Amino acid sequence: QVQLVESGGGLVQPGGSLRLSCAASGSRFNIYNMAWYRQAPGKQRELVAAITPGGNTNYADSVKGRFTISRDNAKNTVYLQMNSLKPEDTAVYYCKAISSRTSITYWGQGTQVTVSS
Repeated sequence: QVQLVESGGGLVQPGGSLRLSCAASGSRFNIYNMAWYRQAPGKQRELVAAITPGGNTNYADSVKGRFTISRDNAKNTVYLQMNSLKPEDTAVYYCKAISSRTSITYWGQGTQVTVSS
């Protein structure tokens, strides 16, 4: 069982930056693929970025060059550094963990990011 708690969301002006954190409790964080998703009002949840246990990453085209996903296995935490934020980045951001052994999936409760002047 894994519990995920996101933090770091808030209100930021266009062009600003935020860093989201997702702290995982439970066992063996280093076997989980981790990902950030987001869901804007009236839209489907979409993948933003993902990182494997070994540190390989992939990004949605809309955030490439602006967002960076990273993980600290010693702290059981995954991060999403978001730079050059745009109003269209406004959404609830969710952390997801997928076991590389069983494919069991866990979700966090989400954190709101609002980009507005």
